[in-house]
Amino acid sequence: MQKQQHSNHITVGIVTISDRASAGAYDDLGGPALKQVAQKVGWHVLAEAIVPDEKARIQEAIRSFVTQGCGLVLATGGTGIGPRDVTPEAIRAIMRVELPGFGEVMRAESMKITPNAILSRNLAAVVDQALVIALPGKPSGAVECLSFVQGAIPHGVAVAQGTPTSC
Repeated sequence: MQKQQHSNHITVGIVTISDRASAGAYDDLGGPALKQVAQKVGWHVLAEAIVPDEKARIQEAIRSFVTQGCGLVLATGGTGIGPRDVTPEAIRAIMRVELPGFGEVMRAESMKITPNAILSRNLAAVVDQALVIALPGKPSGAVECLSFVQGAIPHGVAVAQGTPTSC
């Protein structure tokens, strides 16, 4: 697997988790919004998928992206408290380590925008050798939350991939 050391060399996979979007009931807006942001900061979007709110399908998409060489996987959707929102559970079942600071920052900053942010279960974890970040399903929320943690992503990807870094 290729090592990624700098923010403009990050290879990204984007997975949208949505029963309705995966069934074609509506257009995915979250994935394209994240892709636009990733490309704007110079990251290379290598893989994209839309999967239903099913743990196994979420895990398969993430692992597939990692196998393809993605050092960063952005997941949008399934982080609420609805009965089909299983993204955090899917990631936790395959992670090596959780990075609670990402979720804490995303929720704290989002609380300044909406009181409903307290219900969000955003998180970040290391799966194999990739940084995986679970973001809200609403496109504006996904983009905002990514912006809150973006500064830590290059270092997080490098460390997850075993690249020596200076702190």
